[in-house]
Amino acid sequence: MEERNSFSPSPLLPLSFASFFGDAVSKTTETFLMISARKLLRQYQISKIVVLLFLLLLVGAVAIPGYATGRWSWTNPPPVTNLKQLKTLRCEGLTLPGWEVIRILNNVQIGGHRWLVQEIKEIQHPQRSALLLLLPQNGPKDQPQLEWIDIDGFHRWQREADRPLRFTVELAPILNKPQSTVTAQFFRSWIPQQTIPQKQTIPQQNFAVLQWYAWPNGGSPATSRWFWEDSMARLSNRRASWVAVSILVPIKPEADIDSSLDIVKSLGEIVQAKLMLEIFRF
Repeated sequence: MEERNSFSPSPLLPLSFASFFGDAVSKTTETFLMISARKLLRQYQISKIVVLLFLLLLVGAVAIPGYATGRWSWTNPPPVTNLKQLKTLRCEGLTLPGWEVIRILNNVQIGGHRWLVQEIKEIQHPQRSALLLLLPQNGPKDQPQLEWIDIDGFHRWQREADRPLRFTVELAPILNKPQSTVTAQFFRSWIPQQTIPQKQTIPQQNFAVLQWYAWPNGGSPATSRWFWEDSMARLSNRRASWVAVSILVPIKPEADIDSSLDIVKSLGEIVQAKLMLEIFRF
């Protein structure tokens, strides 16, 4: 069987010419590959240079004013303009349209922070209830860190079916605010059956959980995303204030987590909109 890529000398050409022609094809191919490799390398280097210049510009925009004034942004960060609203949120929680607050627990110690916990139920469907956990920023140097790990350890729950859940919040046009896009982490959790000291047995508890760090124009469960938003805000001598949000909706042990998707997503949209309207707009 003949190989398609092999060179077959023409009977009209002497063998010496055929050999030369084959060498020329090989050299041409080699030259083409070298040129292509150089082009790719040049394009890759240009991309690296563009990214490097952008980072230098970003660092310079922050460092040069600090060098000139002797006040560095990381040691003297801009003030959090809505700190008063954040402190009020820490004490009073949120009033959510369509939901009734059953009780509020202040200063619930979870890890190294004191959270506010609200037990709420839907007004039109009282059988639907949820827990809303809020941790507002406490000062200009306060940054999101290990809040989700703290909550996992506090509840001592197991989790599965982790996946991102994306939703968009758009306030009334008269408020002149752009829409806010949030990517939260959505998962199923369960706390195994427990026996407390009074020999009472607490059955297994199951929840659909939604978590994210909320800021004025969006939200994400990743601290790196907040850091980027805050870095951009500092260029204008502002801050991206934040609130850690964790929503727990009870579900039946045998229930599919997707059965709670609509109510969890709806509640997430309501919470983000309320934060944008009452906490982040100042």
